[in-house]
Amino acid sequence: MRPGSVVCSLLLNLAVLQVALAQSTPSAALLVLSKTDHTLAIVNPATLQVVAKAPVGNDPHEVIASSDGRTAYVSNYGFGEYHTIAVIDLTGQKALPSIDLGPLRGPHGLAFVDDKLWFTAEAAKAIGRYDPATHKVDWIMGTGQNRTHMVYVFPGAKRILTTNVNSATVTILDHTNGPAGVPAALPPGIHRLPGPPGGDWNETVIPVGRGSEGFDVTPDGKEVWVANAWDGTLSVIDLQARKVVATLDAHVRSANRIKFTPDGKLAFVSLLDGPDVVILDTATRKVIQRLPVGSGSAGILMQPDGKRAYVSCGPDNNVAVIDLKTLKIIGRIHPGGNPDGLAWAVQH
Repeated sequence: MRPGSVVCSLLLNLAVLQVALAQSTPSAALLVLSKTDHTLAIVNPATLQVVAKAPVGNDPHEVIASSDGRTAYVSNYGFGEYHTIAVIDLTGQKALPSIDLGPLRGPHGLAFVDDKLWFTAEAAKAIGRYDPATHKVDWIMGTGQNRTHMVYVFPGAKRILTTNVNSATVTILDHTNGPAGVPAALPPGIHRLPGPPGGDWNETVIPVGRGSEGFDVTPDGKEVWVANAWDGTLSVIDLQARKVVATLDAHVRSANRIKFTPDGKLAFVSLLDGPDVVILDTATRKVIQRLPVGSGSAGILMQPDGKRAYVSCGPDNNVAVIDLKTLKIIGRIHPGGNPDGLAWAVQH
C-alpha cells in the first residue's frame, strides 16, 4: 500500500472512531458552565459523564434551557464589560450565533418563560426580554437599583422578581392592564388617562440584607428567601404582604445561591468562601446540616424529580452530586475549570 493511502486510511479510521465515540444529548440533560474553559458541558445525569462540550463567550455565569430543551442560553457577564448571550444547539452540540444586547451590558440572571428569554442587565440596571422567534429584544424595564443580578419570572409573566446586590433590595414587578400606580378610584374631576399598549408595571422595592444576591421562591409561590452574602443572613419575604417577615441568622456569609427542594421542605445555601453547603428546614427555618463539599461552592440545581441536588464547587473544579434523601454526596462531575451556572434541559 502506498504511504499516502496508509495516511488516508488512518484518517478515515480515526473519523469513524470519533463518530462512534460521540454521544448524543440525553433527553434529560444536566448543563454545567466552566468559567475557566469558557465552555458549556452537557452531562448525562444517569452516568454523571460529560457527553459533549460547546464554546460560550467570555466570563459565562448563568445558563438556562428553552422550554423544549433543545437550546441553551448563557450570559456573558464580566461585571458589565460584556453584552452578549451565547446560544447553544443542544441537539447538534454546537454554538449558534450569539445575541448582541448592545447597551444592555452585564447580562447575568436568566429565565425562560412563555417561550421568551428573560435576563438582567446589571450595568444597565434593567431587565430585558428576548424573543427567539423574532430574534429581537422586545421589552426592557429599568429597576433604578444597583447591580440587578438574578431574576425570577412567574408563569404567565405577570410578576417578576430581581435581587439588587449593591442596593440591598429586592424588586417586585407586577403587571397591570392600565397605567402603573393609578388608584382604582380617582378623585372627582380627574380623568383616567390610557395606559401604554400592553399595560404597565407596578414596582415595589423591598430592603433586605447587604449583598442580596441568590434567592428562590418557595414552590407554593408564597415566599421569597434571599441570601444576604455580606451580612450572612437570609431574608424571608411574604409576597402577598410585600415585606420582610423574618431575618434568619443562618451564618451564611459569602452566600452565593439558595434553592428549595421540589417539595419545599429544605433550602440549600452555597458559600463562595466556605467549605459547606448549608441546609435549612423550611418549616422551622433552622439550619439542620452543614454539608462539607470542598473549598467553596456556587451554583445549585435541584433535579426535578426531587432525588438529587447538584452543587458547583468552583475552586475544586467539580460538581458535587447530593442524594436528597440521605443528604450525602454520592458522586462528582468534572465539567472543566471553575464550574458555576447549572441548568436542566428536557427535550420534547
